[in-house]
Amino acid sequence: MSITSEATITRRPAEAAPRWFDICSYTDLIPERGACAMLDGTQVAVFRAFDGTLYALSNLDPFSGAYVLSRGILGTRDGTPTVASPMYKQVFDLRTGVCLDDSRVAVPTFPVRRAAGGDRVEVALTDEHRQ
Repeated sequence: MSITSEATITRRPAEAAPRWFDICSYTDLIPERGACAMLDGTQVAVFRAFDGTLYALSNLDPFSGAYVLSRGILGTRDGTPTVASPMYKQVFDLRTGVCLDDSRVAVPTFPVRRAAGGDRVEVALTDEHRQ
């Protein structure tokens, strides 16, 4: 029987708990339009789709380097909800952040929810999302 000392045990760091930020009223988000929110120094594009589904992803367009995705055009491609950048028109999956025109490129996505009561929209940010 072997005994492992406490000093040799490798511990995984605890994952940071998400911090939820109140963004706006649900009714303030116009369907099929985006809004930008600044969360602790991180720009987040928040969208309300026509069916009411909420999405949140980085506002930074990786192709142009401009913070403009909240001004993009919402649509679908093969049933996938998308936003097209207003700069060079690359299309991003709203669920995953992956660019559908170049799968090697993706933007961070963020958890988004309607708070208890349903009127407020909240977006979560973890330390890994800091820009």
